[in-house]
Amino acid sequence: SLSLYLSIYLLLLLGLMMDIDFNEYKLRCELRGHDDDVRSLSLSPTNPLPPLLPCNCDSQVRGICVCTDEHIATSSRDRTIRVWSLGSDDKRKYSASKILLGHTSFVGPLASIPPSEEYPEGRLVSGSMDTSVLVWNLVNGEVVQSLKGHKMQVTGVTLDDEDIVSSSVDQTLRRWRNGQLVESWEAHQSPVQAVLKLPSGELISGSSDTTLKLWKGKTSLRTFTGHAEYLVFQNSSIRLWALSGEVLLEMVGHTSIVYSVDAHASGLIVSGSEDRHAKIWKDGVCVQSLEHPGCVWDAKFLESGDIVTACSDGVARVWTVRDGMIADQMEIDAFDSLISQYKLSRKKVGGMKLDELPGIDALTLPGTSDGQTKVVREGDNGVAYAWNMSEQRWDKIGEVVDGPDGVGDRPILDGAQYDFVFDVDIGDGEPIRKLPYNRSENPYDAADKWLLKENLPVAYRQQIVDFILQNSGQKDFTFNPSFRDPFTGANAYVPEQASHIAATPAKPLYKHIPKRGVLVFDVAQYEGILKKMTEFNNTLRSDPVNTDKSMTESEVARVRAIVKILKDTSHYHATNFTDMDIALLLNVIQAWPAAMMFPATDLVRMLVLHPHGASLLFKHVENNNDLLLDVIKKVTEDSALPANLLTTVRVLVNLFKNPSFHHWLQRHHSQILDAFSNCYSSPNKNLQLAYSTLLLNYAVLLIEKKDEEGQAQVLSAALQIAEEEAADVDSKFRSLVAIGSLMLEGLVKKIAIDFEVESIAKSAKASKEAKIIEIGTDIDLLIRQP
Repeated sequence: SLSLYLSIYLLLLLGLMMDIDFNEYKLRCELRGHDDDVRSLSLSPTNPLPPLLPCNCDSQVRGICVCTDEHIATSSRDRTIRVWSLGSDDKRKYSASKILLGHTSFVGPLASIPPSEEYPEGRLVSGSMDTSVLVWNLVNGEVVQSLKGHKMQVTGVTLDDEDIVSSSVDQTLRRWRNGQLVESWEAHQSPVQAVLKLPSGELISGSSDTTLKLWKGKTSLRTFTGHAEYLVFQNSSIRLWALSGEVLLEMVGHTSIVYSVDAHASGLIVSGSEDRHAKIWKDGVCVQSLEHPGCVWDAKFLESGDIVTACSDGVARVWTVRDGMIADQMEIDAFDSLISQYKLSRKKVGGMKLDELPGIDALTLPGTSDGQTKVVREGDNGVAYAWNMSEQRWDKIGEVVDGPDGVGDRPILDGAQYDFVFDVDIGDGEPIRKLPYNRSENPYDAADKWLLKENLPVAYRQQIVDFILQNSGQKDFTFNPSFRDPFTGANAYVPEQASHIAATPAKPLYKHIPKRGVLVFDVAQYEGILKKMTEFNNTLRSDPVNTDKSMTESEVARVRAIVKILKDTSHYHATNFTDMDIALLLNVIQAWPAAMMFPATDLVRMLVLHPHGASLLFKHVENNNDLLLDVIKKVTEDSALPANLLTTVRVLVNLFKNPSFHHWLQRHHSQILDAFSNCYSSPNKNLQLAYSTLLLNYAVLLIEKKDEEGQAQVLSAALQIAEEEAADVDSKFRSLVAIGSLMLEGLVKKIAIDFEVESIAKSAKASKEAKIIEIGTDIDLLIRQP
């Protein structure tokens, strides 16, 4: 569903195609500087064709904004936008002139606003996974407007006269005027992946629901359908539509998802795809393919006809047909070498990656049994050898090649290929076992042979059979009565069945999902808390300006009494607090300077876990609904202190323990998650862990409440942590458990898949941490379930 909306742009091409001679494009220059995927590009305000903004999945350099032939802006997963200017010495090349910092997560779509008297170099509009739309002054690189309102990732931005219109995974379109939201409406039933304005004045949006919609204001004029039938072909087609809804032309050539489409007044079209190619089209025919060392997220024309591409290797590239603008031969050779190395790294022999095979020196080690095979890399090929036990040498068998059309993609175990090789976790600290299976096999046969090989109890048989049937997609299985049990030599025993079983697939066994119950932070250093509160109180008392905010001696004594009650956890059922105790702590938090409030906040964290303390606090919250929100605002203001953020997030985490707070937590989930959204990238690992625990508890609560909007926001935030390379292991684990639980029992599995959660699961399975591997396996298995 991701490519259909990218064909929106071809609506604009009616009447533009003309016969021209075609010259091949060649590399002009590379724009290097982003630390991750280049994600988005954008068109000149003077260009008669508005930009088609790409979807924003995954990472790297993700977008291009072609402000003019002299200036290009690119966005990236590294959270930056870079502006590139034409070199003064070499007019073929661009150099980075500005780096725009302001987004807290991946930056995707871009759009440029023409120069004005107030902004002589124009402005730039950007959307991000952090849910915000920012407007930048290109003179000084500063943010002049921050547009907040979307609940999830911003996927598209476009200009409508003086307004900005944005699209989002939250299924809405929003219109912004002079920095303010003026209208918002639900545009589709699934994530809206792109929006743009047509020359005729209408807006058009594209969605994961496989439709395009034409808008006049908030009124839908027409719905375009027709891409749904191509979903099984990974949406690799491009369609040209008339505004009447008629499909005028279909272009087929890409072998994977198409992420971007752009057109030039010459009649040429360029498209970028996950198949690593930017394809150039003339009159519906592909006339050239530009190969890249990664996914091509975006591709756009310069006014001159040159093409700019954004690639997942973190580099934007400019391509030209003009002889005097082509790169030096050395640069072209280096790029060709890069392509060769990339292809070599992905080449498979016998289902194995060539670059992961051992070298020929591996044959210096003797084999362990006669006939043992070993595949080694010799040059660009994989060569198989067999161990000759009698002569103690490796005999060459021959070159290993992949079979036709995906045969080489079948998994291999112990030198044999199978339709499936399942990971089976039998628990009890045992290692993961590999279970091979071919569709042609009797699943009872496969299960019994495997149990015998692994020396496991026969009692596992039916569970293993159900697992095989579920995960191999076999809804019905007819038992063959001629099958002989390898354990007894007799027919296999199938409980409550004679010779036939219509198997109802069992639910897959997951290691870590769904999460049941909530987590809390229930350990406190009470002596340290008291020491710090006393120190801060003495400081206030000696300060003439703040002495009235300090606690009296009797109040200090009362704090010590509170601590004494909290330390005696075995008598929580029989101890009580007074309203004055709660009021005292809340007054300290509200009245003391921000730099001094965290010890009192930490006491409230523990007080929440005391049944009577929690009930008294809830009464205060009921009487003043903004009480906790005011505290959150205080600790998250500019120059927020990590200690305040940490203790406040921990308070919120512990609130989930008491059902009285569940309604309040649900009602204010958006404000709370927005307030602490930057915590995921904090260098403070304790804060990372507290924030990920907050998300996990929210996942549990909002699944129970069937709150789809809230689940979607938690999912988006958890994905940020899961994709953060620097995230602490425990923080990443809890975020992954939240993601898996939301997908399994929540209402957002489809949204998670749209967010490319499969790549997150794949990355987790490649981790060195056992529990990350396990939860990655859970999510991967969940993705494959219908």
